[in-house]
Amino acid sequence: MKFAIVGTGGTGGTIGAYLALKGNDVTFIARGKHLEAIRERGLTIRTSHRGDILIHPAKACTMEEYGDTPDVMFICVKYYGLEDAISLARRTAGPDTLILPILNVFGTGEVMQEKLPHLTCLDGCMYIFAKIAEPGIIEQPEKILRVIYGFRPGQDTRLAPKAKALEEVLRAADIRGHFSDNIRRDALQKFAFVSPMGAAGLYFDAVSDTFQHEGPEREMFLGLIKEVAALGNAMGLTFEKDLAETGLKLIDAFKPGLRTSMQRDVLAKGPSEFDGLVNRIVKLGKQYHVPVPLYEKISAWGKANHVS
Repeated sequence: MKFAIVGTGGTGGTIGAYLALKGNDVTFIARGKHLEAIRERGLTIRTSHRGDILIHPAKACTMEEYGDTPDVMFICVKYYGLEDAISLARRTAGPDTLILPILNVFGTGEVMQEKLPHLTCLDGCMYIFAKIAEPGIIEQPEKILRVIYGFRPGQDTRLAPKAKALEEVLRAADIRGHFSDNIRRDALQKFAFVSPMGAAGLYFDAVSDTFQHEGPEREMFLGLIKEVAALGNAMGLTFEKDLAETGLKLIDAFKPGLRTSMQRDVLAKGPSEFDGLVNRIVKLGKQYHVPVPLYEKISAWGKANHVS
């Protein structure tokens, strides 16, 4: 399969490198010094479980330079960069292209589909902890690497055979790929971890090991998960696992000192996914008449502190 990785950060860079390592045709779409380094020295993934992965030479270009039509387009930009990704898909994706956003924000595929009505935009999510350490180098300190994707209810499933074949391609590349028959449930289940961790971590300026001990940080983390779970129930979703229990198992297994990408973006005084990870839940709570007082508290705090 031919892949376009739109956004070669911790998420896109890692999944693209694993795919390229197994001989897949992968184009990394990046910018700035990161792109320059990839062109000059290739892309390196520094892992804690299998050593360094080096893709050199690596096919890399800007969004403006990309002109191919891929089989699969992984959208790995931050939520605030989604419009640029939509423009790229509109220009380069074909009728047989699977467009697969794996952003942190719940429901991104549906947002894309509304603006790309003649293309196929799935929904997806990814379990990973990785970040750009320096231009051309991505650190993956945790082994977890799982991609879940699928069609939404009522969506045209003409490309289902290709979506199923993608599952095997991912698994052959040591990525736990899963073609889901209930992606809204699975995506919200993932969101029920990444959103509470990012929101509580930002609010308390806390790192991963802070949540591994009893205290107000862990209590808020759990409370936020329960609010997302209540929202999911109001949306008619039935979860196979207890989201609070699953969230605690995940956070308790993390290495110490880790921050989410939203925390890092805010600390760098740049744009963040606060609107998608926090304010979106407040809006959905009102839409489905579900109380979300902890999210409202953090949303108000973000507004008072000019978090964007």
